[in-house]
Amino acid sequence: MEAVGDMSEVRFENVTRRFETKNGPRESLEPITLRIPEGDFVAIVGPSGCGKTTLLRMAAGLDFPTTGGVIVGNREVSGPGSDRAVVFQQFALLPWKTVDENIGFGLKCRGVPAAKRAEMVAHYVMLMRLSGHELSYPHQLSGGMQQRVAIARSLILDPQLLLMDEPFGALDAQTRIEMQEELIRVTSARRRTVLFITHSVEEAVYLADRVVVMAGRPGGVREVIEIQGIRKAECWDSKRVEDVMEMDSFVHLRTQVWRLLRDSTSERSQVSVRSNKLSIAS
Repeated sequence: MEAVGDMSEVRFENVTRRFETKNGPRESLEPITLRIPEGDFVAIVGPSGCGKTTLLRMAAGLDFPTTGGVIVGNREVSGPGSDRAVVFQQFALLPWKTVDENIGFGLKCRGVPAAKRAEMVAHYVMLMRLSGHELSYPHQLSGGMQQRVAIARSLILDPQLLLMDEPFGALDAQTRIEMQEELIRVTSARRRTVLFITHSVEEAVYLADRVVVMAGRPGGVREVIEIQGIRKAECWDSKRVEDVMEMDSFVHLRTQVWRLLRDSTSERSQVSVRSNKLSIAS
């Protein structure tokens, strides 16, 4: 019998990705082997074009490796599945449906009876602090509230794996911080495996149990920074985000990630200069 505790583990096993362009094949990812244990919140940061979103899309079954494999639970990913839910930067809500209808849309597609569906939607409306807006349409909501609806629509399907691609990137600074706190709250209430893509180092360090720092191109894992131990020891999840960001431990981790990113960018620039010199010389 398969171990239940491994059902939402994610493994990238010697994964590469090559794209065909008009100038010939382009290597997007060098061989990557990475394990995300069940129940972990893992953030991926790296320079633009390093393959962060490509990795997430592979886990979602929306893209596929050129070589290697992606395993979620005990099965190799061969396409989208109900065990995974994706939250994108664009809210992608149905504009002709209300908050209640958007949140419950996936359940309706699954054939969940109306009474049960209404009960579950009411729970997630309360969980995501959307009470009073059940009959509102997306255009009547702020950006932060629209993203709350998008997250609720994913969580209500009870996915084993939650995949989030820059979900707060389109929000203003204050709303973004509020949504970070909301995400900590809802994922603490029920642990689930989360793969979170962001360009914000502060966001990654604040949210994640560990941060994967990528370098590119082609994209590869430069280092994995462990945060979970410090997070638990200092009770970050019970503190306001601005208080956490003033702590010495947070500042140290943020600086560590920034240095890795800066070093990887410098190395990439040096490789580019050397390649250009070789091209000119030949």
